[in-house]
Order: sequence, then structure tokens, then C-alpha cells
Amino acid sequence: MTKKVNLLDLDRESMGAFFAELGEKPFRAKQMIQWIHQRGVLDFDLMTDLSKSLREKLKEKTELVMPELVLEQVSNDGTRKWLLKLNSGNCIEAVYIPEASRGTLCVSSQVGCALDCTFCATAQQGFNRNLTTSEIIAQLMFAEQRLKEENNEERAVSNVVLMGMGEPLLNFNNVVKATNLMLDDMAYGLSKRRVTLSTAGVVPALERLKEVSDISLAISLHAPNDELRSQLVPLNKKYPIKELLKVCKEYIEGKPHRSITIEYIMLRDFNDRPQHARQLAALLRGIPVKINLIPFNPFPGAFANYQRSTDAAIVKFRDLLMDAGYTAITRRTRGDDIDAACGQLAGKVVDKTKRTAQRLQAEEVIES
Repeated sequence: MTKKVNLLDLDRESMGAFFAELGEKPFRAKQMIQWIHQRGVLDFDLMTDLSKSLREKLKEKTELVMPELVLEQVSNDGTRKWLLKLNSGNCIEAVYIPEASRGTLCVSSQVGCALDCTFCATAQQGFNRNLTTSEIIAQLMFAEQRLKEENNEERAVSNVVLMGMGEPLLNFNNVVKATNLMLDDMAYGLSKRRVTLSTAGVVPALERLKEVSDISLAISLHAPNDELRSQLVPLNKKYPIKELLKVCKEYIEGKPHRSITIEYIMLRDFNDRPQHARQLAALLRGIPVKINLIPFNPFPGAFANYQRSTDAAIVKFRDLLMDAGYTAITRRTRGDDIDAACGQLAGKVVDKTKRTAQRLQAEEVIES
């Protein structure tokens, strides 16, 4: 039996190719994108501007598969965390952060993570596989539908950040297709400034990304020198800071008013001293950046020597960066009472693959 095509896996370009194979006109792709993503309709019988024969053909050859909600937790500050079960049996987590001026959805790109960052709960869960395009975009679809049902809001999500489980650039093709849908005016119509990809620094993939996408970029830097960063982010041993910042600068060249977000987790007596702030200021000179200082969020199994920086240390660090001319803010911790804060997402992962082998395999695909 031929496996059905999940139409949630297709962006506008691949949807057009699919309908061409069916012998249909190109405008059918636009109609389908609108039905699924703009209107949230997953029942072919309700797609009334499609002929009955086409709807029957779609029922035969395609499907629209969404993940299953396993658990919803609501923080005291209004943050929501959803545990979503995939067809494979694994679970991923997505987090919605409401604010007065916007609603931000943090989505996952992998089941677990192939990297081994020592400060992150996801990394301690192991790695299973990449998410498909459908599994990435379904997190946004689910959030929109859930929030619309409760609050009757047409567009509850104004910003999407790929900062959940996984390293997005090790799932390059599926992530790009999902972000294409997020930006598509026939789908979610989000601004390129409101879709942000966060990466630990897979340099070849960053070089490739600037050729095919214009979404915003956040770099998980977390240290002002290679010695410290390699302890936090082992990937740094392959792609050191100098190489990473070079491609970051190239990513926004010729794009006025664009900047890179630098994410910097604050760890007591490890990377939070005044000399580290001064090193960071010197390191980033000449690159348009804004710096997010992130108080460390403890999680079960975290390294005992990692502790959250004191408020005084964070303020001092921030002030030194601001005195050096940078925009620096301390990220407000949201959802830590439900383990939904930065670095705490863990999901439920069956670790099937040795993470180093999987990372190297993904990098080979990107570089080829």
C-alpha cells in the first residue's frame, strides 16, 4: 500500500509540485495552503472550492496528521507548555509566552538534541530523530487553534522562535520549509523579523541559510572565549567563535536595521564576571547585535557546579555591556514553575542514535 502524503509537510513550492503531479492547475496549491494554514481546516469535505473529484482523490492519496495533546501546563505567569505526542510515540514540547504586545511561540525542531550542551535539559534526554516539516508547523497550527478556541483570537501567535528542543540547523531542509510556511502570506503571514532561528553555531548550515532565507537569527554564544564556550557548547571545538561570528556578520550584510541576537546564559562564577563582560564587548565589536542575558534555569540532572548568577552580578554584567554601547537586556524568566523556561524543555525522548554519529551525519548532508 502506497504511503499517503501528509500535506502539512509541503510548503507553497512543494505543494505546487504535488498538484502538478496530480494534473491540477498551479492555483490549487495556493487554495490548499489557505485552507490548511490560514483557515485551519483539516477536513477535505469542507474545502468547498475544490471539486468533489479532487477532494476524493486527496482523501485517497493524502492525509493531514496532527500531533496529539498529552499534557497542558499553565504557569502562574500565563506561560503555557504543551506536551505533544507524535506518531512515533515520542513527545515534544512547545511553549507559548503571552505578553501585552505580542504572543511568542517556542517550537521544537528535533526529538531531543544531537548536541551535548552541558547547561541544557534537552541535551540530557538524548536524541531520536529530526522532526518532519509537518511536525514543526503543526506546533504553530495547534497553538493557533487552541488559543483561538479559548480566546476567540484570530492570530494569537505574533512571533515564533525555534528555540525549543533540538538544533534547528541540523534539520535544515524541514526547518526551512516550515519557516517558509510561517512567512507565507497565504499561510501565517509572519514577518521575517518575527520568526527567529536559534543555533549553537553549525557554520556550514549558517552559510547555506543566508542563501535561502531571511529570517532573524539568534546565536547561543554563552561565553566570550573558546576555552569557556567549549565547556558549555562542545560544537565550539569544531566551529570556534571566530568562524561563527564571521558568518553571522555575513548573514546580515547589506540588510540595514537588522541585527543578530546573542544569547548568553548567566552562570555564577563561570562566565558572569566583569572581565567576561569586557571580553564579550570586545569580541562583538563591529557586529550589529543585541544581547539577551539569560538567568540559568536549573533542571533535574543539571551539573552541580552550574548555578544561577546573582541578580547583582547580572546587573553589573548588563551595565558594562551597555556602557560599551550595546543593547543588553536581562531575559525575564517565564514558566520556570512548569519547567518551560529557557534550557528546561525535555519532552519524552527514546534515545535511539549515538548523538555524535548523528550530528556528523547531519553535517555531512549540509556540507554536500
